[in-house]
Amino acid sequence: MLVRRLWLTDFRSYATADVSLSSGVTAILGANGQGKTNLLEGLAYVATLDSFRGAPVDALIRAGSNAAVVRAECDAEGRAVLIEAELSATGRGRVYVNKQRLQRTRDLLGALRVTVFAPDDLELVKGAPSGRRRFLDDTLVALHSRHDQLRGDLDRVLRQRNTLLKQAAGGNRFDESAAFTLEVWDAKLIELGEALAAARRDLVATLEPLLQDTYAAVAGDASALVTATYEAPWMAEGLAAALVRVRKDELRRGVTLVGPHRDDLDVHLNGLPSRTHASQGEQRSLAFALRLAAHRLVTSETGAPPVLLLDDVFSELDPERSDALLAHLPTGQTVLTSAAGLPPRAQPDRVLYIDNGQIHG
Repeated sequence: MLVRRLWLTDFRSYATADVSLSSGVTAILGANGQGKTNLLEGLAYVATLDSFRGAPVDALIRAGSNAAVVRAECDAEGRAVLIEAELSATGRGRVYVNKQRLQRTRDLLGALRVTVFAPDDLELVKGAPSGRRRFLDDTLVALHSRHDQLRGDLDRVLRQRNTLLKQAAGGNRFDESAAFTLEVWDAKLIELGEALAAARRDLVATLEPLLQDTYAAVAGDASALVTATYEAPWMAEGLAAALVRVRKDELRRGVTLVGPHRDDLDVHLNGLPSRTHASQGEQRSLAFALRLAAHRLVTSETGAPPVLLLDDVFSELDPERSDALLAHLPTGQTVLTSAAGLPPRAQPDRVLYIDNGQIHG
């Protein structure tokens, strides 16, 4: 699937926008602050119903408006598909496919897939574990939308369980009834947590050889050794036993202390932790290699490449890494932005310019 045309209404900085995209590489150029990233964010939103910047819905709606609309005309194996997402600042949004409203927004997931690489992706390597967990979970959802429900159900269980633990930590009476309720949430956490952790672990094992290849391509260093491990210390004993072990600490601190919500993806470069020992250039190459590895896996498993969105990545890469990136762009549709022009090797099929919020080209 690819996107032929994108419309935005009251989305971010745009009152209206209408953009036609190439089936190959589309470059969107313009100074900082003109709305280039907003276009990519709209394109990603209509695929994932989420902001890759982590913004809440009300931040996506243009100031002074109560709602926004993102529409994408897609080509699915030669068949036109229109996806429309309505965002509301005051209530639940709505999603339509070919003018038919979806009863569950989750049903959209997988209809259009995207891979996003942005400057903030450096945090994939050097940042907090939460970003790496999200990377793994987003990749799982791209592979199969059922993982979105698993992730959502686990988040709900954790919220309920933490509420009960906080009541106990706050000095409220923790009687037999509360203890029974905690056991109920324990059972749900064990079931869902072990399922998600197993899916993540298997995903990392599948990604690791791809990551080795993509890092060698992006960094231009075939001799570098990249390893990836899913770090879940509790898995050796099982989540049920781990919860029993930390029960007193949880009741005292009022929070769930073990489970997939505290796990991590550990990436080593040449035997050393990349988060602390890799240079910034190596970390950027690793971050992009992670995205490309996931992109390759999703392409292989689903039979169609996701739309690749590159947000101003050339400003963060030296000329050699920029050339390596361009030389190893995967097949399929790519939309990239740049505030500093394009490297000499860039050969986009379509170039758009943004000036004072106006798109032309």
